[in-house]
Amino acid sequence: MPSLFEAAGLGKAYAAPVLTDVSLDLQAGEVHAVVGENGAGKSTLARIVAGVAQPDGGSMRLRGAAYAPRDRAASRDAGVAIVMQELNGIGTLTVAESLFLDRLPTRFGVGVIDRRRLRAEARAALARVGLADLGPDRPLASLGIGQQQLVEIAAALARRSEVLILDEPTAALTPAEAEALFAQVERLRREGTGVFFISHRLAEVERVADRVSVLRDGRLVATRPVRGIGRDEIVRLMVGRAILAPPGPVDREPGEVALRVLGFTGAGFRDVSFEVRRGEVLGLAGLVGSGRTELLRAIYGADRRSAGSVFLGPSGTPASIRSPRDAVRLGLALVPEDRKTQGLLLPFSVRANVSLSRLRDAADAFGRLKGGRESALADPHIAAVGVRALSPEQPVDQLSGGNQQKTLLARWLCRDLSRREGSTWAPEPRPTRCCVAWPTGGRPSSSPRPSWKSCLLSPTGSWSCRPAAWPRPFAGVSGRPTP
Repeated sequence: MPSLFEAAGLGKAYAAPVLTDVSLDLQAGEVHAVVGENGAGKSTLARIVAGVAQPDGGSMRLRGAAYAPRDRAASRDAGVAIVMQELNGIGTLTVAESLFLDRLPTRFGVGVIDRRRLRAEARAALARVGLADLGPDRPLASLGIGQQQLVEIAAALARRSEVLILDEPTAALTPAEAEALFAQVERLRREGTGVFFISHRLAEVERVADRVSVLRDGRLVATRPVRGIGRDEIVRLMVGRAILAPPGPVDREPGEVALRVLGFTGAGFRDVSFEVRRGEVLGLAGLVGSGRTELLRAIYGADRRSAGSVFLGPSGTPASIRSPRDAVRLGLALVPEDRKTQGLLLPFSVRANVSLSRLRDAADAFGRLKGGRESALADPHIAAVGVRALSPEQPVDQLSGGNQQKTLLARWLCRDLSRREGSTWAPEPRPTRCCVAWPTGGRPSSSPRPSWKSCLLSPTGSWSCRPAAWPRPFAGVSGRPTP
């Protein structure tokens, strides 16, 4: 049977090769998973198929005819749609406008938007992904990252496509929301749509895919039926070696209280109280929109709260945190949910992004940055978390999403742990009391976990981490805590 889509010998290089001689195909009604470590080339492959990037070599065919889209619009016209890993919505538009931006319904044939029809079609599209209660007139910028991701998925599902590319679609979704997406993928399969499913969650690959292709260092190393390959074999193909079994649960004795939150109330959450101790990982669970992100941003001083207090350490005096500057000064760190707009300086180098947390230590007495100091501060932590870059000077916007996430983690490790032995210029850093974070956003399960000296307060949409990594759950439902 002829393939719906074929790619032969695709290659792409930026400062160095990203894809080399990649060939794969997609059948109608098939879900074809693409997996690999951070920087393996998965997203680059997706961008080429969707017309977002142009290949340096190779060819593609769609329905047997030559296919070479010059841009994303051309690929959409040809019947190829993509949900990208990085959000691309326009925050000032409404949800409904975002769903149908390139094909807004009109009245009278003169370009007047038919708002009634637009709202009706938007409600139907949102219901498919479990957002039936979301108002279509809400500004897109008012939604959390998870809801924005679902809106982009809904927009792609609302368009009749022959090929749909889903690039890490469940990274910000809860298990229930992911199941709603999988139900739609199954519907598309029955209708004959071919789906490329890019994910680092191997359980999801086993759940939805028919075949899986493994990329390593920009090359295709294997394409196998999912039923004929185990999870351990997929990981071995991804990393090029066998992976030892993970260690079992470790008994730990938490230390003194590092952070205590009492009666916290603000936009999206109310009357939240909890404590987290040194050496402890406290997970926050809840559906998209339950208030996890809003709570952490308020603790960090990024958003205002209407009531409540934060106590650091055993002190009985509330900490004064009116801004992120206050939070950092007191030893708190934040890895935000949206790394692209709230966490990273995208045009700057990996080294510059990591050393940002120790900028004073990287400068001389006159405030001039010294390259040697900056390297000594940042480079050990870039290596420690396994950032895959051509060099520490590579712009961070050229990295994969997972490596961008590691860069954010390295920034706070740098503030907490960096100190050159015998140095006279790098003072002992203030130890981080608590990191409030989305630590695994975009990071595959095989990536190394950082070791935090103090405590980690982390919201998670799924319990994919082993219980040993999350010793004490804390669930927030509709902004209220559930023990």
